[in-house]
Amino acid sequence: MQTILLVDDDPTLREVMKIAIESMGHEVLVAADGVAALACLDLEPVDLLLTDLRMPGMSGRELLGEVKRRLPQLPVVMMTAYSSVRDAVEIIKEGAFDYITKPIEMDELEATLRNALNLFNTLRDNQRLRQELAGRYRFDALIGHSDAFRQVLNAITEVCESRANVLLTGESGTGKELVARAIHFNSARRDKPFVAVNCAAIPDSLLESELFGHVKGAFTGAVANRPGKFSLANGGTLFLDEIGDMSMATQAKILRVLQERSFESLGASRSQKVDVRIIAATHKNLLKATTEGAFREDLYYRLNVFPIALPPLRARDDDILELAAHFLADSAASMGKRMVGFTSDALTIMQNHPWPGNVRELQNCIERAVIICRGDRIDSKELPSHLLATPCKSAETVFPLDLDEQMAKLERTLVLEALAKTGGIQVAAAQLLGISERSLWHRVRKHHLQVTRRVTSVGTGMPA
Repeated sequence: MQTILLVDDDPTLREVMKIAIESMGHEVLVAADGVAALACLDLEPVDLLLTDLRMPGMSGRELLGEVKRRLPQLPVVMMTAYSSVRDAVEIIKEGAFDYITKPIEMDELEATLRNALNLFNTLRDNQRLRQELAGRYRFDALIGHSDAFRQVLNAITEVCESRANVLLTGESGTGKELVARAIHFNSARRDKPFVAVNCAAIPDSLLESELFGHVKGAFTGAVANRPGKFSLANGGTLFLDEIGDMSMATQAKILRVLQERSFESLGASRSQKVDVRIIAATHKNLLKATTEGAFREDLYYRLNVFPIALPPLRARDDDILELAAHFLADSAASMGKRMVGFTSDALTIMQNHPWPGNVRELQNCIERAVIICRGDRIDSKELPSHLLATPCKSAETVFPLDLDEQMAKLERTLVLEALAKTGGIQVAAAQLLGISERSLWHRVRKHHLQVTRRVTSVGTGMPA
């Protein structure tokens, strides 16, 4: 049930309209003038404003202006006599959703209210999704603290507010699209579209149409105009994943867009201007590809304005347990399960596995383990069998080393394991470690850990 605020200075009409709108399944609030309507809006959540155009004191037009200033997304429908239709049309230009004429036909009123409320619901959902996305990709939502990943985070911070094109490199599963989204949602383009294209997943014969769109009749089967990804991303960010798999012919067209900031749809006779930031990604060595003639050198330098190399998970040993805890909490919440951590055997296995599939492999393993786990902790038997067969990493020490740094890493790992084993209960974790609770608390602060009933970290890093 949605709430409609009805504003009219005629008490008889207000009562009749209130009864009619309530019969349509809505809750109705009433106000006799614009001042009372604004006071009501300050106190009550309202989904739509239905107001008369001509009223003594504050007119419907003045009320519209004030509402659009305070609640720009609230739909406003005007009621007007036939003689005021011209005024109503002008008010549409000023932000009203629609108008209906008196005497009011109830079928027309119901249809207009339905359309306006549908628009309001769509705008509200879009805003909510945008806020969720922005929250998901904010810096402090990225998981990890290792030196290798801190370099990535520093690079993201530096490039966000610039207009520079970015080239992300790294193995599959290291989180290139996540970094691309983080750059977009922390840039000035955050309110504009983020459009992703996997160049390797689209046949080359279709990729040009996918990127640039086509007009009706451009080729067999083109029965209508279709915008391409560049048009859809205008004002925002276009993420070209696996750009190293793009053909030389399509590379030439991408280069032209970057140089001229315009393109033509297939079959079109006119160019379209476009303002798009390109973030490209690849697991290939593009510089080597340029020397082999497989990738255009001029396009490479256009894309490689700001390169960011994402490290594999095996180079982020310090992040594995934090990422595992993050994925455990996320998966358990989505499945409605109460999980408090991992057994020490499971933690040891995960710490020793080389993770050739990187963060994506770790995430998939945790999701699978949560599905099959019947207790509140993930044990080694819930992990995939190929992890159990992984030989332990070599214990051979490579000198020279920083002993203080290595001791700090060991201490941090042991604290994490103890907290994970006890579900974040610090008294129990301190007992496992043979130290006082106060001593444990100092170590938690020292290593920037945030402890709840499950252990997470306030350090930055990458969930996928």
